[in-house]
Amino acid sequence: MLLAKTLTSSTFKLALIAIGTFGVIAAAIFAYVYLSTASYVRSRSDRAILTEIASLRESYERLGREGVIAQIDARRADKSFADRVYLLVDPSLRVLAGNVREWPQAAASSGWVEFRGAKSASGGAGQPLLRGIVETFPNGDRLIAGRDISDLDSFTASIKAAVISSVLLIFALAVMASILVTRRTVGRIEQINATSRAIMASGLDQRIPLRGSHDEWDRVAESLNQMLDRIETLMGEVRQVSDNVAHDLRTPLTRMRGRLEKAYLGERAAESDQALIGDAIADLDAVLRIFASIVRIAQIETQARKGGFRTVDLVEIAGGVVELYDAAAERDGTRLVLTGDREVMATGDRDLIFDAIANLVDNALKHGRAGGEVVVACETIDGRPVISIADDGPGIPPCEHEHVFKRFYRLEQSRYAPGNGLGLSLVAAVARLHGAQIELLPNAPGLKARLSFAAAPSQVQAGASGASNGVPR
Repeated sequence: MLLAKTLTSSTFKLALIAIGTFGVIAAAIFAYVYLSTASYVRSRSDRAILTEIASLRESYERLGREGVIAQIDARRADKSFADRVYLLVDPSLRVLAGNVREWPQAAASSGWVEFRGAKSASGGAGQPLLRGIVETFPNGDRLIAGRDISDLDSFTASIKAAVISSVLLIFALAVMASILVTRRTVGRIEQINATSRAIMASGLDQRIPLRGSHDEWDRVAESLNQMLDRIETLMGEVRQVSDNVAHDLRTPLTRMRGRLEKAYLGERAAESDQALIGDAIADLDAVLRIFASIVRIAQIETQARKGGFRTVDLVEIAGGVVELYDAAAERDGTRLVLTGDREVMATGDRDLIFDAIANLVDNALKHGRAGGEVVVACETIDGRPVISIADDGPGIPPCEHEHVFKRFYRLEQSRYAPGNGLGLSLVAAVARLHGAQIELLPNAPGLKARLSFAAAPSQVQAGASGASNGVPR
């Protein structure tokens, strides 16, 4: 099964293409090496033959036929010329001198000739391969001077066999390596596929096993496992959100149904009916606010509002928020203060930043100490625009800091306190849209929420010379 998938996989097909391309290149290189070697060996032998024929021609020109015969006999008697071939014949092809028995049929009147001899020039058995050059003298005598090239022929044949064997061996090893590598690749892919099928069948608790090799497949498996962890977390959050939505909607809807049923069964009374209708409208408004907040957070998270980004002044926006909540703070006896630099510029959507600051201020007023103080500070820290909202209330346990930005999450688990747990979720969505960082820090006592933006491209850094305007509101 795995072998069949290996042989039909695209990886194996690509490997075969690579092997073919590499094989053609390797064969061309080996062929060039073979031809170059054979040519070099032949050329050395041919240069020696040309030198020998030139020497015999000179002897003929000085001493005639007898001089050539004497030189041939001297060469035959010299052991250093044992591999040389000589044959001198008259115009009737009668042998006059030399170590070849008869004139070869393949020999012409001039030029190079290769033929098989009756025996080796060194006296060995077999028919050696002889190569020589033919020279015809003016009186009609013909001369062949050459060499026994059987050893050279065997040498070039050995090179040829080695080249062919090397090419075939390279092809065989490459095919084997391709099968092994492809089999390993297909095996890891099948392992991932099997885990995927198990996840589809049983749930998100399965994970792709790692082999500990730290190769690219282990890195892919780690990434997929992290993706599965993230999906499992998101699915858990979706389930929690669904439970919280159901809980938050059940209470106002149950109250509305009870009131309507009471009105339906009771007698008509203008004042009581009007109060009932007002309460029902208030509950419906609360439900609609929940849905509006969910839709708004979803729109922000899709980054559909980035087209409205401009360079804005955080001090001006924060001042508007402080002015909006001034009356609520006075009613609760809370001191609401705006401090920091005179101008802090950032890039973003003014309305969304206003909503985020408003939610943080609203939370600080609701959960801060009664009669306490809420400080809104705008400043530039390390070149980044920062706005922070600090209260002196009970604060939030550090272990809950990560969870309070989830939708519908509340520290009060009974969920009967006012609110729907969407305020900080909206703040987190606005921060992500703007590439900002939202942090919850201890204020000793109380809590400080700090929102750090990226610096506006057109912002001119004014240094730390901005004056504080710590005027209570």
